[in-house]
Formats: sequence, C-alpha cells, structure tokens
Amino acid sequence: MVEGAVRCEGRPLEAGLLAVLRPGSKGSLSAERASQVMLIGGERLSGERYIDWNFVSSSRERIERAKDDWRSGRFPRAPGDEVEFVPLPISRGRT
Repeated sequence: MVEGAVRCEGRPLEAGLLAVLRPGSKGSLSAERASQVMLIGGERLSGERYIDWNFVSSSRERIERAKDDWRSGRFPRAPGDEVEFVPLPISRGRT
C-alpha cells in the first residue's frame, strides 16, 4: 500500500506494507478514502531469490554484476534525478 486508508480482506493495511494473499483467496480490497495501491499478481516464481540493496535476482552472480554496473555508472539515471548519485551501501558480506 502506498498511501491512504485501505483494508485487504477486512484487515487494515498500513502505507509501506505488502499484503501477500493465499492461493485461492478472493483478495477483497476496499478503500476508506482516496488511496494509492499497487497490485501485483501471477503465478509463484520457481527457485530461490536473492536480494542485496535494490537488486533482486535468482542468481547471486547477476546481483554482483549489477552492483559492479551501479558502481561503474552503467545504470541510467532515474528521470528527474540526474544530479545526485546514491552510492552502493557497504556490503555486510551476504547476498
């Protein structure tokens, strides 16, 4: 949920939180006032996922390549944010 007042399957959902519904759920969603939500759906992905900072992949090696690409400036800048570069956080040794 991005912002507003929303109930998912009757339970309040706070901004910044993700609700994961069980397979077969009706997934009812109701807004108590103007709200912004993001809905993502589909079949469950197979295999493991790894996460490091803003990178998520099914391959640890791909995350390391993405981190190197970020450090080297090979990622395009976000539109409207061409001035500030956010450095990659210091790794804690795990992905």
